[in-house]
Amino acid sequence: MARKAGGGMTVAEAGRMGGRLVSEKYGPEFYEKIGKKGGSSTASKYGPEFFGRIGKKGGRAVTAKYGAGHFERIGRKGGQKVADLIERAKTLELAEEEKQPVEATPAE
Repeated sequence: MARKAGGGMTVAEAGRMGGRLVSEKYGPEFYEKIGKKGGSSTASKYGPEFFGRIGKKGGRAVTAKYGAGHFERIGRKGGQKVADLIERAKTLELAEEEKQPVEATPAE
């Protein structure tokens, strides 16, 4: 970003600096809290149907930008990620079980 004459900072730089300071002071929970508050306020002001309308509008814009197969591709990618995570968890579980001593069963 270009600096303003006189050594001042741009609006973008000031916003970034302010955001960083707020994040350091209050932590990520602060942003979660104000996001929920804003969502609740929007829902009470415009009604829950509003979110459906803006979601559809956004979906149409994404489809126009990336094509009709975009959601299919990202869905498949997400599903593969979940399958990989499940497989990894099973592998870790088996490795953990092998580390633990197996109790001997009494002979009959």
